[in-house]
Amino acid sequence: MRNILCYGDSNTWGYEPSSKRRLSRAQRWPGVLQEHLRQGYIVIEEGLNGRTTVWTDPVAEYRNGKHLLLPCLETHKPLDLVVLMLGTNDLKRKFAASAYDIARGAAVLINIIQTSGAGQDDARPEILLVCPPPIATLTEFAEMFEGAEEKSRKLGGHYRNVAREFGCRFMDAGDTICSSDIDGVHFDAGEHAKLGAAVAQEVQRIFAAASCR
Repeated sequence: MRNILCYGDSNTWGYEPSSKRRLSRAQRWPGVLQEHLRQGYIVIEEGLNGRTTVWTDPVAEYRNGKHLLLPCLETHKPLDLVVLMLGTNDLKRKFAASAYDIARGAAVLINIIQTSGAGQDDARPEILLVCPPPIATLTEFAEMFEGAEEKSRKLGGHYRNVAREFGCRFMDAGDTICSSDIDGVHFDAGEHAKLGAAVAQEVQRIFAAASCR
């Protein structure tokens, strides 16, 4: 069995923008990923609303992805692959982080994963860095994410550079899906379905390449 950890925020947790409730396991993109991969894979969901890469929110506690990552890796080891999709919450006005800074936050997490020994036989697991799609039309979160639209469109290039630097696989979710215009931040069920299918294709490429080494 290949173990895959999906480490993300509310868009991995499955926050649905119209109902503001959680999508079912079958609708969330990690569940869609599991369905596409089927037997031989275990997809582990680790999505948390409000999670950042490395920033500590003074209002919403326990959302710093750096602090929680290593315990998650230790909990679920051995892991064959970590799918990392964070950065949307880093765009909040309160953090005043540039697109470059947010990508460097993702770099910190990649370094933790690569040095964790959380892979098979204490090796490093494979990593798929997924850049979140750009922010769409902001409504109820407009003040919280003021100025985020432009920065979010710059993330893909910086994330790609980070993936190249650390030798991990990269996927820009913005090439496949769009954030919902209902709130500008989250994904509706249809986008989850498309993202899960796209990630499944990339996961299969990763393991096919690994088997050829």
